[in-house]
Amino acid sequence: MNELQEERQVVNKMGSEPVGRLMMKMGIPIILSMMLQAFYNIVDSGFVSNMPDTGEQAMNALTLAFPVQMLMVAISIGTGVGANAMLSKTLGQGDTKKARKVIGNTLLLGGIITIVFMSFGIFGVGVYAGSQTSNPVIYDMVVIYLRICCVASVGIVFFSMFEKLLQATGHAVQSTISQVSGAVINIIFDPILIYGWFGLPALGVAGAAYATVFGQIVSMVLGLIFHIKYNRDVACSTSDIKPDLHIVKGIYSIGLPAIIAQALMSIMTYGMNLILGSISEQAVTAYGLYYKIQQFLLFAAFGLRDAITPIVSYNYGMGSRERTKAGVKYGILYTLVIMVFGTLLLEVFASPIASMFGLSGGTKELCVSAIRVVSISLPFAGLNVAYQGAFQALDGGVQSLITSVFRQFLFVLPVAWIFAYIVNSMGASVSLVWITFIIAEVLSAAIATLFMRKINKNVIGNMEEQTSTHTSVA
Repeated sequence: MNELQEERQVVNKMGSEPVGRLMMKMGIPIILSMMLQAFYNIVDSGFVSNMPDTGEQAMNALTLAFPVQMLMVAISIGTGVGANAMLSKTLGQGDTKKARKVIGNTLLLGGIITIVFMSFGIFGVGVYAGSQTSNPVIYDMVVIYLRICCVASVGIVFFSMFEKLLQATGHAVQSTISQVSGAVINIIFDPILIYGWFGLPALGVAGAAYATVFGQIVSMVLGLIFHIKYNRDVACSTSDIKPDLHIVKGIYSIGLPAIIAQALMSIMTYGMNLILGSISEQAVTAYGLYYKIQQFLLFAAFGLRDAITPIVSYNYGMGSRERTKAGVKYGILYTLVIMVFGTLLLEVFASPIASMFGLSGGTKELCVSAIRVVSISLPFAGLNVAYQGAFQALDGGVQSLITSVFRQFLFVLPVAWIFAYIVNSMGASVSLVWITFIIAEVLSAAIATLFMRKINKNVIGNMEEQTSTHTSVA
């Protein structure tokens, strides 16, 4: 059997393999890679927070830099999500010519995005850092760290593209290998460059930034190699890279809500940094550290979302009502199981987790309270993420966007500002601010459930079953 035949068999499994098993087969590698991504963010913070003398200031600097990193990921992955769903749907319809154009235009968009972030790294990071801190030590650390990450953004941008293209064609394992390899490189080089091991100079936060971009570039190179090897059936030519407004519009009709959803995380984190900064630098540091800890679980939900979207989109494009419904059902079920289990672990091990970082007593106490309070919201957050994966696959970009606006902006920043005012004016515990996230996720999950019921009735319910009876949904 040649490689092209193997490629077609992989893609055909998207429309014939039992949905529950397919979700596990595609989801587990993505989940593992996403959780490893979150893990090396935690390890990165661990090494930085344990720097002699300036560890807690460095941790604060990384917290302030994090919104820009999230924005880079938001635009890159959001574009990839749009390409993923459009490519999966196009392959489900059997249109390989259009599929090649989707890939070509995705790579073109990746180049444009890289240039934008390189420009920000050269000209914009100083203004950004100054908007969040007046501490000159922390300011310098933010500028150094972000300049390196933005100027070398080619790795994260293009890996995000190749990752989603591989997932769309059923090659989740290869995208996982790429991401895992980059994460391992990051973890290996973190202490070497931060602390100056093996005779190298101790670079501090600059070392953390270099380790990050090294890992991202390794992931990008492996993603490119796997894409060339395994996606030969839809290999694009130079003419396919030529801008096609119809293709670009199609990518962003799906991807823009995903970009905004992820960008709202950046805006929310930036806003929370300002709000918590009105209370204390310790509160900012504790929140930033908790945010990276919770990502270990949220990234698992994102991993399942990245399996939900191509599976549901492919079968929606193929016209299989039952398999489309099964994709939504199994995606939500698996996500909830993971998030409930993860929440229980965080509640039990909150104090030992916080003790891993070089935090002062007050900062550690704030971090423990954040873990124990905010973690209650995680099952609802997972439900929202799973719904958004289904919305994106079923042309429900507006519903996905609205859900994101509610859970990451409208129900967060105003409520957090009110709670912070109470903390500052009445001496209430900072834990009051953490309750914001429970309120936001619960209310958003209720609204997203209503959206899903309407889509199930008006979109999935009105599909005409076109697949043969041998395809399984179990």
